[in-house]
Amino acid sequence: MHHSTKKWLFTKFSSALLIPLMLWFIINLVSIYDAEYMELISFFSNPTSKILYSLFVISAFSFFSLTISEVFEDYIKDEKTKNVATKMLYLFAIVMPLVTILSILRLN
Repeated sequence: MHHSTKKWLFTKFSSALLIPLMLWFIINLVSIYDAEYMELISFFSNPTSKILYSLFVISAFSFFSLTISEVFEDYIKDEKTKNVATKMLYLFAIVMPLVTILSILRLN
């Protein structure tokens, strides 16, 4: 399978996964928006919330990095700049969800 085909399929898969996770997040965000600190800790200490929020963050950053890399490919003409920008984007898309998930997993 060609690289661009894999990228396209992964973009479609992550966007399809992102829809129900986004709905779950929005519904829960409304319920915890004005919550006290301990209620937030309680929400994110729930194993189901941890798993769903982790999946949400991973799929959101995956979708974000894949779509922004397409913008880089379309609008940055210099290959060296494009490669550096894409690698920095992918590094950001790995580090930020990792830090977020590790922070959530440490809550108890």
